[in-house]
Amino acid sequence: MTRRAPTGLYLPSGEFVAFAQGPALGQQLVTRQTALGQFSGLTWLPNPDPILKKMGKSIEVYRDLLSDAHVAGCVRRRKAAVRAMERGVERRSAGARTAKNIEAILADLPLARIIGEILDAVLYGYQPLEIVWERVGNFVVPADVIGRPPEWFVYSRNNELMFRSQACPMGEPLPPNSFLCARQEPTYFNPYGAPDLALVFWPTTFKRGGLGFWMQFAEKYGMPWPVGKYPRGTETGEIDQLLDSLEQMVRDGVAAVPADSSIEFLTHDQSQGADAYEKLLLFCRSEVAIALLGQNQTTEVSANKASAEAGIMVTRDIRESDAEIVASTLSDLIRMVCELNFHEPAPPVYQLWEQEEIDETRAVRDKALHDAGVRPTNVYWMRAYGFQEGELAPEEGSGAPAFAGIDLELFPDQAALDAAVDALAEGGALQAQAERLLAPLIERIESAGGEAELLGALAEAYQDMNPDQLVQTLTRLIFAASVAGRLAAEESLQNG
Repeated sequence: MTRRAPTGLYLPSGEFVAFAQGPALGQQLVTRQTALGQFSGLTWLPNPDPILKKMGKSIEVYRDLLSDAHVAGCVRRRKAAVRAMERGVERRSAGARTAKNIEAILADLPLARIIGEILDAVLYGYQPLEIVWERVGNFVVPADVIGRPPEWFVYSRNNELMFRSQACPMGEPLPPNSFLCARQEPTYFNPYGAPDLALVFWPTTFKRGGLGFWMQFAEKYGMPWPVGKYPRGTETGEIDQLLDSLEQMVRDGVAAVPADSSIEFLTHDQSQGADAYEKLLLFCRSEVAIALLGQNQTTEVSANKASAEAGIMVTRDIRESDAEIVASTLSDLIRMVCELNFHEPAPPVYQLWEQEEIDETRAVRDKALHDAGVRPTNVYWMRAYGFQEGELAPEEGSGAPAFAGIDLELFPDQAALDAAVDALAEGGALQAQAERLLAPLIERIESAGGEAELLGALAEAYQDMNPDQLVQTLTRLIFAASVAGRLAAEESLQNG
């Protein structure tokens, strides 16, 4: 790169005074290296997550939340929503052969597991994935993509991912084209991303604590208290015996007490205390559902159809955001594959999209029109129902016959006969034989002067022609049709 010549002004004395130079294009003025702050003396950045900083722990504390049934259920539902989407490689401006090779390479990978591990980025904020390369023929392709624990990795002051190994606990740079890192909402201040499990940490913690107190409350006040009465002056041993009997009554429901003793049962109105614990648990469940799914209709008893549909719309927005993380990460993998093998200037990208639902009203209308004899063009079917080029049969008059409503799988005899005809007509042999047969006839018809002369010309035209080859071909066709017809008749009789 050529250096820019300094600009300035020559004074009358001949002295050159240079103008003040601004920063070069692309140069960052404010960085962690130049700023005065807590990161100036560190080689790697601690995770700025407020919960992890306050507790002094790593992401393992978030992983423990997945043992909660409600949290795990919401996570599975969120991942399943992305896995249910249609997905594939979008060619864009890349070559057709490159796109097919990329599709074949991705087809050999366990994409369902890889997508699930990529989606862990929304839980922990970031998810590193190691690429295991192998050589197949002339290509270097990924044999597997494996998610690694996020707590093994840190970010440098330049926001570069580093691995904290035993040899280098402060973090060492990663080899090029060896790792992918899926992240959710990363920023310059926080390259680790925004973990959704941080949003459910306190609700889940309070729910666990509240559940424990609720169990103690239910155990303490859920059954009546037996109270034993004894006469004054009763000896201590007899009192202890009465207490043992009461304890046995609580456990087994029966007890033996002296005849001069009495037992009463005291009950407690525990409805108010139980409602307080129940409201706490429902509030915590609702907070978890809102954080992970964007709606709490599954935890609200008063939910109706309108609110549930509104909740589904919010969930769809979150699903599209998760799908964008998956598509971006797999597109980075495709870019690496193209750099190592195809040198494609504009590599294909990976896309996820929602399968479009068919408009039932339009489908019923189109069926009624079809039954009435209306035959729309293929252009209409492609526009209305999303068919792609080559998925519809050729239209009538376009050079190839199209028989509407016939399924050859239901008529195997017809399919076999068609295959036999195609095999015999392959290469144009049957057409050539017919042309040789009819050529003398057409020539004599054109030159004949009358009917008598035409009949004589026909007799002379075919006296030297050898029709054996044509007869043999037609015989094979008749035999194939006969066999197919007999087999179909026998099968019909057996089934009837």
